[in-house]
Amino acid sequence: MSTSPSPSHSAEVSPARTIPAGQFKAKCLQIMDDVAQTREPIVITKFGKPVAKLVPIPPARVELIGAMRGSVLWEGDIISPIDVEWDAMK
Repeated sequence: MSTSPSPSHSAEVSPARTIPAGQFKAKCLQIMDDVAQTREPIVITKFGKPVAKLVPIPPARVELIGAMRGSVLWEGDIISPIDVEWDAMK
């Protein structure tokens, strides 16, 4: 497997890693796991020419409506006055 240089912090887009089809065939499951983990695509080549691209599936979209359900603790009415006299009111 050839690897491209590490991506720089500039706006340049680094080329995808490439792998020959024979090597991809031999290590297919491991390569798929790597793509899923690193989120970086891999180009599969035959005789040095790109023929396919293995890309990760985008993360599942989170539904915003109801996303916070169950995360709020209800303590009752905190605005209405209570019938207890405070020391500060004396």
